[in-house]
Amino acid sequence: MVTPAARREAVAHLKTAFEMSERRACRVIGCVRMTVRYRSRRPDDPKLRERLVALARERRRFGYRRLLIFLRREGFTVNHKRLFRMYREERLMVRKRGGRKRALGTRTPMPVPARPHDLWVLDFVSDQLDSGRRFRILAIYDVCTRRCLATVADFSLSGKRVARELDRLISRHGKPRTIGSDNGTELTSNAILSWTAESGVNWHYIDPGKPIQNAFIESFNGRLRDEFLNETLFTSLPQARNALEEWRRDYNDVRPHSSIGWLTPAVYAAKFVPQQDQGAALRNGSAPWPIASPEQMEKINRRIPASPG
Repeated sequence: MVTPAARREAVAHLKTAFEMSERRACRVIGCVRMTVRYRSRRPDDPKLRERLVALARERRRFGYRRLLIFLRREGFTVNHKRLFRMYREERLMVRKRGGRKRALGTRTPMPVPARPHDLWVLDFVSDQLDSGRRFRILAIYDVCTRRCLATVADFSLSGKRVARELDRLISRHGKPRTIGSDNGTELTSNAILSWTAESGVNWHYIDPGKPIQNAFIESFNGRLRDEFLNETLFTSLPQARNALEEWRRDYNDVRPHSSIGWLTPAVYAAKFVPQQDQGAALRNGSAPWPIASPEQMEKINRRIPASPG
């Protein structure tokens, strides 16, 4: 009995079960009578509570801070502490799924790009249909703007298919400076090596067995699996492709991201100002939108080991 509500319930039980007076019941459990007699005068907001529950059921892997962004977009004026109280009262907490053991060792962070399309990262994610047949998803991610550029689903994704998808993205967004990936067989094939030589794009491979060096795409894969793949039942490959494309658009245009100030990637990309142009932006009176705050850059530089000499 650590909360006032639990103490009130204990006093009520003693009064009904043992016919004690309120004074004696409070003395037995060591409770102050003012605590028992207190009645909250804080008004409740049923519309806010109802909308919070509806949003939490719609987006079951979102916490209260991300739900707060959606509620404020809809015009609700609410303090985050009050929303958290409602969030706990409705028992909407996100349950953590079982994790896996992670290898210990030196972790080298990926460099933070200065402009959009400086660094694309890609990786594969696998899932299965309700029939049990497995399919794969190629995810391509722009690190600077946090935008998911493509999610390609198919039963087989070879190196030639990856090269075709990259050509399609380059024709739409322009050529990236660097592409980062792990050492999978599709990404180290002759088709990818030939494409790299012909396109002139730098391809950066992480060290074998160290996915933390490609942490941006690993984080995105975690969100993809937690918020979409584990929440959706796929009946066919076309249905999976349509649902995946809808989720990608929601990820880019609707879902707020904490790493870019709770903006969406589309809004952040539209307001992006390169760091070297911030002085001109300040002189012109427009607010710059850096890729990382000075505190974040200080933490990143502190983790990166200094070069010898």
